[in-house]
Amino acid sequence: MNIVILASGRGSNARALFEWEKNGMFAGAKIVGLICDIEDAPVFDVAKEYGVEALHLPTLRKGARFSEEASINYQNALKNWNADLVVLAGFMKILPPDFVEAYANKMINLHPSLLPDFKGKDAIKQAFDAGVKVCGCSVHFVNNELDGGEVIAQKKVEISPEDTLESLEEKVHKAEYQLLPQIVADIVSGKIAIG
Repeated sequence: MNIVILASGRGSNARALFEWEKNGMFAGAKIVGLICDIEDAPVFDVAKEYGVEALHLPTLRKGARFSEEASINYQNALKNWNADLVVLAGFMKILPPDFVEAYANKMINLHPSLLPDFKGKDAIKQAFDAGVKVCGCSVHFVNNELDGGEVIAQKKVEISPEDTLESLEEKVHKAEYQLLPQIVADIVSGKIAIG
């Protein structure tokens, strides 16, 4: 099974995936590539550190959407890598319908909330500002609704009265680094069906 990661930022979730692969947790699968839409994102350094081929592919449109050309570029890159599973790990763009359709049930996204609560940007801040007692993270299949695909699994995080936004973000990220690689491992082993 060939895995490709889509990312936009620091690469901390990509690093968690690379570490699990390095430790033999994805037996029978390989992370063959990474695509990032931001030219100078730190995730490129993370990919280089682990010897994973990384491409910069801009979305060629302002905001969160893709141009038609960018959608084709991304899909061609995934075809070239023979991607069986596409993992969105901090990828801050909305995929166009043709892209989603091409990888239906083969593309998963990590979102920092207990979906369906707090969709979209700044989900941890949304939860913090709402004053809820529990938040967390979700891994879900990607469909054409923003953060709306079928939820595969979630990990809860308690919000304590002492938490600041920063400490809560740290707690949620720690949960993400456990949840996302575990779901990928379960997909690789066949415990979770894709395709």
